[in-house]
Amino acid sequence: MARVTVEDCIDKVENRFELVLLASHRARQISQGGQITIPRDNDKNPVVALREIADETLSPGDLKEDLIHSLQKHVEVDEPEPDPAQFLPADGAEDVAADADAPESVSFAAMSEEELLAGIEGLVPPEKSDDY
Repeated sequence: MARVTVEDCIDKVENRFELVLLASHRARQISQGGQITIPRDNDKNPVVALREIADETLSPGDLKEDLIHSLQKHVEVDEPEPDPAQFLPADGAEDVAADADAPESVSFAAMSEEELLAGIEGLVPPEKSDDY
């Protein structure tokens, strides 16, 4: 039996570092009881993982997605945004209890154009030094 080398897999996964990450992730899956897709032929898990990648019985893209998913600690779920129409009163009447829970409006200090220009003119440029 011919041994699998990195050269056999490099045309499937161009980046050698990524190949090592994918093969090691697959070898861990096999050691945890994952089903192999090729005959074992008395090979150890890393060799089986490389042979699976070389024979294209597993997609490198699928392995990459599985690796990323296994490393994520917090998976963000896209939830649909609430419909703004559900917050409007149906009959047009104001609900006093809803107004008590409503957040207060936030206001920011407004600056006129003259105040902005005066502030910009008052800025002092940094001194030049020979270090740059």
